[in-house]
Amino acid sequence: MEGRLPAHLEAGAIMRLAQTEGGFATVLAKGEHDAGTILVVTLCRGKDGVVYERMPQLDGSRKFIAAKRENPENPQEFSEYLARRRVQDSDMWLIEVDIADRERFVAQLADLV
Repeated sequence: MEGRLPAHLEAGAIMRLAQTEGGFATVLAKGEHDAGTILVVTLCRGKDGVVYERMPQLDGSRKFIAAKRENPENPQEFSEYLARRRVQDSDMWLIEVDIADRERFVAQLADLV
């Protein structure tokens, strides 16, 4: 068994971090209680969405990286991407965070695990 934080606890920690940083977070979709994948959708004032997903790195770590950016000329494509991901992985957690400094926030996510 790996030393991974259960998904529901990690989701709660992400939401609390957003609140302490002056942002807002909500769970758009609950996944598997203990081992679900977590995707974080970041917004700034309700727009410019970016999806971050934890990906394995060569050094064995698992870092959140930008997997998809919203195209302002076609925002529907971003919503469709999220819907497809949810269909592909029903165990996935989808957390939306509206935060002023997304890069700083995502960098802090590494400290949660």
